[in-house]
Amino acid sequence: MKILDIKDLSIEFKSKAGMVHAVQNVNLWLNEGEILGVAGESGCGKTTTTLAIPRLLPKNAVITGGEILFNGEDLAAKSEKEMEAIRWKDIAVVFQGAMNALNPLKTIGNQMMEPILLHEEGVSKAEAEARVKELLEQVGIAGHRFNNYPHEFSGGMKQRVMIAMALVCRPKIIIADEPVTALDVMIQAQILELLKKLTKEYKLSMIMISHDLSVLSELCDRMAIMYAGRVVEFGDAKDVFKNPKHEYTDKLIHSLPDISGDRVFTGGIPGYPPSLIEPPAHCPFYDRCERRDDSCLGDFNFTEITPGHWTGCIHHR
Repeated sequence: MKILDIKDLSIEFKSKAGMVHAVQNVNLWLNEGEILGVAGESGCGKTTTTLAIPRLLPKNAVITGGEILFNGEDLAAKSEKEMEAIRWKDIAVVFQGAMNALNPLKTIGNQMMEPILLHEEGVSKAEAEARVKELLEQVGIAGHRFNNYPHEFSGGMKQRVMIAMALVCRPKIIIADEPVTALDVMIQAQILELLKKLTKEYKLSMIMISHDLSVLSELCDRMAIMYAGRVVEFGDAKDVFKNPKHEYTDKLIHSLPDISGDRVFTGGIPGYPPSLIEPPAHCPFYDRCERRDDSCLGDFNFTEITPGHWTGCIHHR
């Protein structure tokens, strides 16, 4: 059952050079209890799309079209005051860069208690403190560190604090924006395993943003690949990884080193993404695609080619 349904979402940014069409007619959905991965290179629109859900976009961003349906209600049409009641309680975010996401002047305990006391009337400070300490223990941090400040934690521990903070109000959806960026490989593995465990334990639905397709294929149930503001492929995570239908997805996968193959440099993708001030109406990957022909110059058409597997490539593999 769908808990979140994004329909034809378009977002623009005001800039001195003109309106930047950062997200164009994006269609995504999230089912109850599943993990949805969103991947793509920097600037493709994945963070903009997902931060539009709790309406945490910058001031120069405008939602110009589409719907964001959460349990049937359109979040794009709600007022700021209405959204304040939804954030943390129903939809929480694990922000990218835990090093800078925590207030250095407050203890982690006070920062984690704040959303509980704000959103849950009748909960005492003692009850909130007990819940926070329990969550800290669940993410592998001793409860007595409740009164410690952010600078007293390592990068990996700060990321665990951010995950625990996202869970304090027991939300239905968590958005994890590059939760393992800047962490070493061993800590990354621990954080990803923790996210998987907590999703099952709390019966959460999660959107996971990452550059790493191999991580998403292991962690996620389904995966969306974004390029130049559009979703170019969407389907079962393992199917997308093993049987990519769009040329961009295939190139993205083959840019990863193969530890079981020959020791060779991975291939890059020649060229540059198109300008989003004047984005093309056709497939945005056209200029960089080795399989392009004149038939690709028609309007971009996102089509279901096999049950549950969608792509915008007319020459799908």
